[in-house]
Amino acid sequence: MSPFWFSPKRPLSVPFLAATLLAVLATLPHAAHAAEGTEALSQFNANILWTLIAAILVMFMQAGFAMVETGFTRAKNAGNIIMKNFLDFSAGSVAFFLVGFGLMFGGSIAGLLGGSDFALIGVDATTPEGMWTLTFWFFQSVFAATSATIVSGGVAERMKFPAYITVSMIVTALIYPVSGHWCWGGLWGTEGGWLERIGFIDFAGSTVVHSVGGWLALAGALAVGPRVGKYNDDGSANAIRGHNLPLASLGVFILWFGWFGFNPGSTTVADGTIGYIAVNTSLAGAAGALGAMITAWTRYGHPDPSMTLNGALAGLVAITAGCFELSPIGSLITGFGGGVLVVLSVVFIDTVLRIDDPVGAVSVHGVCGAYGTLMVGLMAAPGYGSNVGLLYGGGFGLLTTQLIGVGAVFCWAFGMGVVTFAVVKAVMGLRVKENEELRGLDIVEHGTESYGGFQIFTTE
Repeated sequence: MSPFWFSPKRPLSVPFLAATLLAVLATLPHAAHAAEGTEALSQFNANILWTLIAAILVMFMQAGFAMVETGFTRAKNAGNIIMKNFLDFSAGSVAFFLVGFGLMFGGSIAGLLGGSDFALIGVDATTPEGMWTLTFWFFQSVFAATSATIVSGGVAERMKFPAYITVSMIVTALIYPVSGHWCWGGLWGTEGGWLERIGFIDFAGSTVVHSVGGWLALAGALAVGPRVGKYNDDGSANAIRGHNLPLASLGVFILWFGWFGFNPGSTTVADGTIGYIAVNTSLAGAAGALGAMITAWTRYGHPDPSMTLNGALAGLVAITAGCFELSPIGSLITGFGGGVLVVLSVVFIDTVLRIDDPVGAVSVHGVCGAYGTLMVGLMAAPGYGSNVGLLYGGGFGLLTTQLIGVGAVFCWAFGMGVVTFAVVKAVMGLRVKENEELRGLDIVEHGTESYGGFQIFTTE
């Protein structure tokens, strides 16, 4: 049987068909707009979800840093290390909320610092803009905590706890946000900082996050001086072994895991690029471990575990700037080079400069962060990001810009670090007394032990 509107016996069938077609056609634009709106809403929600998951992964890196630093230092200071890392995030989040976020992402003042949106005043969480702002703040707050917590490794086992927390909050509220504005100030939609405007590339923070923390750790290590017994009268260095290598290795695995939020999450967009960014990230970490292991094995006759662990971190730090711009082959080269470099840097800083950096924070984060940022200027590959490096025919322009950025951030972070530690030293003192250092900061600073029965309390 024919459908009603196709029956030739009914004279109204043709007009009815025409009217029906017109009605359907009239609804098509509305359906298309509805589909576009639904698609945009789905993408917005996906971006929110992906950025939130990535931020949670980066927050978990605080546990990784705590485990690495605790394992690489002595048992009598384990609780002190944990407290410093814990307060980096706790106190730092408040400082970044009240002051740091506005300095970093507020309306730009001559490309030097932000000047608005402190404490997120005026954000309406019921609007899409407000929802995104709050998610973006959380993502950026865990990055700020990462930069601050790097400092604790450089000053481990001899710095007063109140002085450290003061420095940490200054880092999160002022030092990190200002140089961060130079490089990332436009990420929130405002006018960017001066380095950003000249084309400086640091996708996820080799310089913005890691080098800033590393250079501050250098300033701190210089200010507090070496641990008791670290150097002999003739200047030769003594190895002060960490108490728990398995704990340190667990920390490195946690950091590696969290880096898949650190680098792919820096897209803040749920799209196809997060896949190859994750590939680049993992390959660089693996190559960094191999580079450090081979270098240590060649120089010292054995594959040193602590150097290998730091090599993995060095590779991850190095690829963080260029994870969006480099090819997988470029990531392997960059990561392997970071692994080699970190071994040479640790030895140089320890034995030549005679700077006591218990966990290698300066080498891993400062030196390898700068190195990885410069590698973008050399190895940014066609077909990946939006830039082409020198080795692919892109000329010297990008490499020059990267050099300017690395140098400017070093001058700011190290210079402000020197000033900050000097001021804190004058006001409240930096270093515990020698007998307190020998006894251990867990008992002296916190009145407790990390491992029950490890120490014997005395009345002295």
